[in-house]
Order: sequence, then C-alpha cells, then structure tokens
Amino acid sequence: MLYYLFDYLDKFNFPGAGLFDYISFRAALALISSLIISILFGKRIINLLRKQQIGETVRDLGLAGQLEKSGTPTMGGLIILGAILIPTLLFAKLHNIYVITMLLATIWLGLIGFLDDYIKVFKKNKEGLKGRFKVIGQIGVGLIVGCILYFSEDVIVHKRVAADYKLNVGESFVTHQHINNVNENYKWIRTDDMTTTIPFIKGNEFNYNWLIGDWQKSYGWLIFIPIVIFIVIAVSNGANMTDGLDGLATGTSAIVGIALAVLAYVSSNARFADYLNVMYIPFAEELVIFIAAFVGACVGFLWYNSFPAQVFMGDTGSLALGGIIAVFAISIRKELLIPVLCGIFLIETLSVILQVGYFKYTKRKFGEGRRMFKMAPLHHHYQKVGLHEAKIVSRFWIVAVLLAVITIVTLKLR
Repeated sequence: MLYYLFDYLDKFNFPGAGLFDYISFRAALALISSLIISILFGKRIINLLRKQQIGETVRDLGLAGQLEKSGTPTMGGLIILGAILIPTLLFAKLHNIYVITMLLATIWLGLIGFLDDYIKVFKKNKEGLKGRFKVIGQIGVGLIVGCILYFSEDVIVHKRVAADYKLNVGESFVTHQHINNVNENYKWIRTDDMTTTIPFIKGNEFNYNWLIGDWQKSYGWLIFIPIVIFIVIAVSNGANMTDGLDGLATGTSAIVGIALAVLAYVSSNARFADYLNVMYIPFAEELVIFIAAFVGACVGFLWYNSFPAQVFMGDTGSLALGGIIAVFAISIRKELLIPVLCGIFLIETLSVILQVGYFKYTKRKFGEGRRMFKMAPLHHHYQKVGLHEAKIVSRFWIVAVLLAVITIVTLKLR
C-alpha cells in the first residue's frame, strides 16, 4: 500500500519518494519490518498464548529433554504469518499476479494449519485435523496456483535467442523497451508458459508439454496442475515433519528463503538473466519483496524458537512455510531444484517413508517388524544416538547452507 502512496508523491517530486521504485530498497524495508514485527510483537503473542493456556501436549517418546517442553505455547506460526503478510501488503505491488498468488497460498495454508492446531489444543484431539482434510486443502492450494500460473496472461516467461532468430507462429519479442537491447547479440522471445529449468544441464529448458506430446499442447494443464499439486503437498508436509526440534524448520526455511531470493532476483532482472543465460520472468521482481519478508519473519521467530524454545510454530507455521517455498519455487520456474534446495525436508520425509516401509516389509517376511533408524524423522534418530538437540539443529543448518550454495551455483554450473 505504501508503494502506491509514494508512487503518487513521486509525481510531485516529494523527497525520497523515488526510492520506492527500487526493488532492493523495498526488499530491505520488508526484511527489517518483518524482523521488527516478529521480535517486538512476538513476545506479546507468546504471552497471549500462554495466558490462554495454548500449550503443546508432548507424548513421551523417551527423548532427552522432551517432557520439559510440555506446556510450551504453540500456534506461534501466527507470528510468522503476520510478519510475512504485513510487510508484503505495505511494500509490494498488490496488483502483481505473483504477489497475489503468494498471498493466497500463505493465507490458505496458514488457515489449514491453524485449524489443525485449534482442534489439537481446544478440542483436546491429539490427531488434529484428519489427514484427508489436510490433503484436500493442499490440493486446493495447488489447483488454484496451477491454474493461475498456467492460464493467467500476466504470467510470462522469456528465453534468450540469437538476434537473427526467426519468429515462429505465436512467438513474440519482449515488448519492454528498457530491456530490448540488453545484449546486441541476443534478444528475448516469449516462450511456452509450460517451460521450466533443469539444473546441471546445458540448454537446461524443459517443457512439460513434452510429457504428453506437442500435439496435445492445449491440454498441457493436465500435466502441469497435478505436478504443482504434488510439489505443494510434498514440500509442505516435508516442512511439517522437519518441525520437531527447536529452530530446525525455522532456520532451514530462512536459509532456503535466502537462496530463493537470489534466484528470484536474477530471474526477474533482464541483465542478470542475460548474463547467466537463464529464463527471464517479467514482473517476478515483486517476489523478492515477499521472500525478504519471509526470511525476516523466520529469523525473527528464531529469537523465540531457538533452543530452548519459548514458542512452537505448530502446523500453523510449518504447513505454511513449506507451501510458500513450493509455490515460490514453481513461480520462478525452479521447482526441479527443490530436491536439492530443500534437501533437509526431503531426507526427513524419506526417513519416515523408509522407516515405515522397512518395518512393514520385515514384519511380513520375518514376522517381526524391524527399524532402519532408531526413530523417524531423522532428527529424532540422532537424538536417540545421544547428540544434543542444539548440535543436531546446528549441523542440519550447515547442511542446508551447503545445499543452498549448490542450488545458487547451478545458475552457472551447466
């Protein structure tokens, strides 16, 4: 909202109003604002949750320090959501299709998580919202996001071609005058909106239409939308499983967010996209504002969520964090990088799948179920081994940083 105010004031040469034209300036404001909101107002929300006796009910799994966490305020994801939404509403262009998409996904997934936590805390039902209803809600998010990204005329992707490239039917050059001549040897043409990026491969563009054949191009949404739904479900549940130790999911999400901010900035800037030879996505620069608020919210929440945690995010936060990461990566056409960038979420999810699968297999074969890990998800395995919770979290963060660096390096490692 402030963007529109200062854009109006800029017409009258109001001092400093022109700064709001710069993505870097608004992103910095969003980051600082989200930090302030999450730290200053976070304490008040924690006190309110404690006053309402909205505490975590902990099952005794035989883990060190586990029972001491009983009664710790939960539903702290409200702090994260507020610290994301308020700066975005203040500093982003609210008519931007990508901002609208991210706001919808954030609110929708936050509501699903909130309903789950509400049932657990107030209805005293440890199972919370039934799994099938969670999945239905996540499918709804994926369906809306997939439809927006596939059918909206405001969603545009361009690829770089030689200056003497001859246009085919349906193709068009970028019409933005300020980027037409970024490089005199190359020009940008609008490409199929089904195009995405394959990491580590030269000429790394992949079109989902190839999965069904170009002759079925008009039905490409039958492939694209289910893929979006799958990614949203997978990443949001992965983040939910990772949220088992103080600061683990929050810190990992912040690291992932920083990498996504870099990817979004270079993809939405014609000069950087030209230099790196990656797809150019006009209007996606506003996503940098959103992800800056996301990172600030996560870091600010760590003030209270780091060991020993004063508050837990609950499903209100974890489902939203994972869903935001998924939708954001899809929006900037980097969804195939998710297995690398979100490697922590992936390995946590796989540890549960392997544990359950191996237990069932050995029970059928030997009559007695055996375990691959001492406990799943993986972070609990290391607790059982005897590592301190804070050390486990720190080491997972280090791995997350390594994976984020590898993800960013893929911009040139092809």
